[in-house]
Amino acid sequence: MSEVAKVVYTGKTRTTGGRDGASRSSDGRLDVKLSSPGSSGSGTNPEQLFAAGWSACFEGAMGIAARQLKVAMPEDTAIDAEVDLVAEAGAYRLQARLNVSLPGLDRDVALALTEAAHQTCPYSKATHGNIDVVITLV
Repeated sequence: MSEVAKVVYTGKTRTTGGRDGASRSSDGRLDVKLSSPGSSGSGTNPEQLFAAGWSACFEGAMGIAARQLKVAMPEDTAIDAEVDLVAEAGAYRLQARLNVSLPGLDRDVALALTEAAHQTCPYSKATHGNIDVVITLV
């Protein structure tokens, strides 16, 4: 018997004006101005939003892995996410780096957590085979 997929949550936003516009979630909790990367605009950009979402999700996935391994996550765990918008051959693509800090954890345990998270985090799953990703334990 196979498990039936269940939608746990649907994030809904409406964006107007593209990279130099605005995005607002259906519940109003997210309401941001957008600006093109490197411009003098006052808003954020899609790459920053993706980096924030992915790093938050990735840390949550590490927490799940830590509970399974019966390891305490350091309180000062941090992820510095970098998402590049790359121009290449007349088109654009993304590439990314996640720099993970798990202070005080044994390096092998920390690596096991990052590897497990990269296999289970929905953002990581979405990027597998689609963009270049480097995950570094710092």
